[in-house]
Amino acid sequence: MSLADELLADLEEPAIEDVQEETQLDLSGDSVKSIAKLWDSKMFAEIMMKIEEYISKQAKASEVMGPVEAAPEYRVIVDANNLTVEIENELNIIHKFIRDKYSKRFPELESLVPNALDYIRTVKELGNSLDKCKNNENLQQILTNATIMVVSVTASTTQGQQLSEEELERLEEACDMALELNASKHRIYEYVESRMSFIAPNLSIIIGASTAAKIMGVAGGLTNLSKMPACNIMLLGAQRKTLSGFSSTSVLPHTGYIYHSDIVQSLPPDLRRKAARLVAAKCTLAARVDSFHESTEGKVGYELKDEIERKFDKWQEPPPVKQVKPLPAPLDGQRKKRGGRRYRKMKERLGLTEIRKQANRMSFGEIEEDAYQEDLGFSLGHLGKSGSGRVRQTQVNEATKARISKTLQRTLQKQSVVYGGKSTIRDRSSGTASSVAFTPLQGLEIVNPQAAEKKVAEANQKYFSSMAEFLKVKGEKSGITST
Repeated sequence: MSLADELLADLEEPAIEDVQEETQLDLSGDSVKSIAKLWDSKMFAEIMMKIEEYISKQAKASEVMGPVEAAPEYRVIVDANNLTVEIENELNIIHKFIRDKYSKRFPELESLVPNALDYIRTVKELGNSLDKCKNNENLQQILTNATIMVVSVTASTTQGQQLSEEELERLEEACDMALELNASKHRIYEYVESRMSFIAPNLSIIIGASTAAKIMGVAGGLTNLSKMPACNIMLLGAQRKTLSGFSSTSVLPHTGYIYHSDIVQSLPPDLRRKAARLVAAKCTLAARVDSFHESTEGKVGYELKDEIERKFDKWQEPPPVKQVKPLPAPLDGQRKKRGGRRYRKMKERLGLTEIRKQANRMSFGEIEEDAYQEDLGFSLGHLGKSGSGRVRQTQVNEATKARISKTLQRTLQKQSVVYGGKSTIRDRSSGTASSVAFTPLQGLEIVNPQAAEKKVAEANQKYFSSMAEFLKVKGEKSGITST
């Protein structure tokens, strides 16, 4: 095959139908071992045996000389890290097997307990007798009290059927296998974390032992990883194909193991790509330090991680509150004000007089009368009103809007005085007023009820009228005439 044929073969993608046929699982088998074959595989047994052997040796960083890839334990660490991925897939297969078999007894449990391991532990604890939900100490260690209450209520009303002894034994076997695989996975995690601390201590401090082992395995070793630029390290572990419909999570483009590490996933989604670029740059520096076996205690790794966390905190800080700055003081000093007779005369000429002040004042809630009929809305304000005490307004006839002389005003005031036949409507007096009075001497007597009011009006007209003239008052004793 030529080089062009190989290139075309690499570019061709398998059809979705072929992928679907490969991903389908035969869950109809009677035993779990017919579908889950990792537990009995030779590869699983050899890796676990080597892990136990190296754990007992307790290797140290001083024993690793030269390239890390030359150490025999390095290949075991890479294989163990790949084994954890296979264990995760095997646990998903066993969970589907147990879910399909146990749905005959308790079909609602799948929606109540979504976690796979919690579901497997709950199935092993309950079995055929669903009455164990109440007051079960083992179940309280697996599920929360609220979930246990919901499970117990649902178990009392479920429509499931009893399982046979053979079906129950197969479920218990599958549950035991899943729990043992989970324990082996945690054992591998502990081993990888303990060994990565001396193979790549600075890199493990930044992104964790598991992620560090993954990117080292994909890059082909710590030496190759140290020679790669940061933009390539960020893409290590990226999935080239998006099999939508076959995966529980959507595959993001240009995202690798570093993007899915804990230090990046702890940030909000909008900052994760930016954080992955920063972490990849620091991982490049840490890998180069580890490849030369410097800073074996991880001092450089702690410094780089602190720098990353400080930048993460800076990104998530709220924006500063904008302060309203006052205007600065003007540079020029106070200007000298002009004085003198001409300036005072100008101020007197342009100043606001008392007449204008009274005209500008308005009374709240009172309807002002227009000074001129043709200029609507123009009034005199407080000018000429009683109580102003400053300016006497020119008397104007309300009917004709014409000015009235003083002599005519006195004549009109005398004519307005009525001595009898005054209506109560015009006078606004009480309607019960009468001209007939009962006296003890003459009995009935006709009197004028407005007599007292007329005396008061005459006195007011004489002394308090707006048109009254000056009076000459002659003193009794001193004889002094005052005006």
